[in-house]
This record gives sequence, structure tokens and C-alpha cells, in this order.
Amino acid sequence: MSVERVHRMSYAVDAAAPAGALYTLVADVTQWPLFLPDTVHVERLDFDGVADRYVRWADAGGELRRSLVRRTLDAGGRRVLFREERPDAPVTASGGSWCVDELAPGWSRLTLEQEITLDGGRTAEAGRAVARAEEGAWAALGGLRTAAERWRRLDELTVSFEESVRIEGPAEPVYEFLYGVDSWPGRVAHVLEAEVSEDRPGVQRTRLVNLADDGSSYPTEGSRVCFPAAGRIVFKRTRPHPLLAAHAGEWCVEPDVSGVTVSCRHEVLLDERAVGRRPGPGAELAAARRYVREVVGRESRAVLEPATRYAGDPVRTLRSV
Repeated sequence: MSVERVHRMSYAVDAAAPAGALYTLVADVTQWPLFLPDTVHVERLDFDGVADRYVRWADAGGELRRSLVRRTLDAGGRRVLFREERPDAPVTASGGSWCVDELAPGWSRLTLEQEITLDGGRTAEAGRAVARAEEGAWAALGGLRTAAERWRRLDELTVSFEESVRIEGPAEPVYEFLYGVDSWPGRVAHVLEAEVSEDRPGVQRTRLVNLADDGSSYPTEGSRVCFPAAGRIVFKRTRPHPLLAAHAGEWCVEPDVSGVTVSCRHEVLLDERAVGRRPGPGAELAAARRYVREVVGRESRAVLEPATRYAGDPVRTLRSV
């Protein structure tokens, strides 16, 4: 019989931000893909104002892992308790707390207390699990601190929008086209090269070389989690467009009796350091927001157009029946 071992860890960072602003970022997990470098997608399953439950996909030690977390939120005390349900071996239990303390007006401290229980019979794997937990903790603290310190202009730096198209055809070939990123060069106007690898079926890593509007090219890299039965592909560009600090979103194929609606939702965070380079020196954030909305929207439409043609191909349609 193996003996379980408990690891207790504590981390803290100070931020030049009000405690309320920092707590809001901790509490709203839906925005974590923009602020936490390792987080690809978060989906809230339940929330009653006090307790919530969410699924998070995050890069852990080079592997995209899924975790299911239950939390209790205390807004008055600026404290969040959390516990992971059914953690991956060799972890048998994982939980802890986030706490935000006000140090002085405009200054606050974020503390993460974490406790993980490990199967003592799997020493090598246990060591890697502890290292992943520590790396993830520091990444989360750093990302939340950086976001909080921009609290006065964070709304201006984030842009959310959606592109959609109506297709009179079956859903299967449309989803097949969106899934097959490696087939996009020569079909999608701005994609010059595409490489795709799968950690496991439906969990993809992508690398694209894209054509910019000035004729130059730039690379992007990303992670995608695909849900064929639901017609969804969630994504995060871990190396986004040069104007962006972060970019996450979702492709969705929704069938009905007469066809499908295909949409792409985007959540982006502007890179302040790049705003002055495009759309021109001295550009204001409002102009940069419009420019990014135009560029990213155009790229989405460039994918949707051949997806429409692909769905209308009679050969593809017959294959999808």
C-alpha cells in the first residue's frame, strides 16, 4: 500500500493596483485566457453568485490538461476557496485559496495557498506534478498582477467581437474544414503555411504563417480543443498577431432545419508596446481597436468563405451524409 504525501505551497505577489480590481480578475475565470499565459480556455458550468464550477484547459509541462474546479467566492473578504474535482494521477487531491489584501491605497497583495496530495508510490511522477503546480502558480500570479496594474485602461485594451455566416448546407463538412487547419494554405487567402500536431485526438497545436495587409508575413502559434459532437472548436493563439498580447476565441457550427450558422468569437488583448507601430505612429487606443477589429475580422471571414464553398461541394456533401 502506497503512502500519500501532502505538499503545501504558498506564493504571493504585490501589485500596483486596488485590491478590488485584483480580486475581480481572480473571480472572473472566463477572462483568464487573456491574462494567464498557460490558460487556453475556461468554461463556467455553474454560478450562483457565491459558488461556481468551471472547466479549464491549460498548458502544464508542455501538455494541454483539463481540470474541473469548484470554488466558493467571498467578495467581501476578497477570498476564493477552490478544489479540483478528479485530478490527474499521481495527484489524488488538490485545493487551496486565493486571497487579496490591501497594503495601501492603490497597492495590494495576491496570495495563493495550494495543497496537493500525491500518490507516494509514484515518486518520479509526483516530482513532476509538484513542478507543474509551482510553474502554474507563478504564471497565474504574474499574469493577474500584470492585468491588474493596467486596471485603469484594461477595458480599452480588450476587444470582443464575432463574425458569422449563414450556410445552406450540412454541418459536417463545415466542421471538417475548420478542424483541418493543415488544408488551409491555398484555400484561405492569408494563410501561407500551416502545421498541425495533436497531443491526442481533438487537442491540437497549430503553427501558421500569415500574409499581412502590407505584403509581409508573420507567424502565429496556438492551441485548440475540438468538440465535434457540439460543433465547437475553442482556441488560444499562444503566439498571436503582432499587435496583440493575447487572443482567444471559439468556432461554432450550429445546424438547424435549413442549414448552419457558422460563427467565430474573438477575445483579444492589445499589446500596448505595438500600438504605436500600427496603424501608425502615435495611434490612440481607439484607432488601434478599430484596426485590430478590421484585421482579425477579415481573417475570420477569409476562413468562413472557403468553408461555405467546401460545404457546397457535392462530393463533400455526399461524403458527409
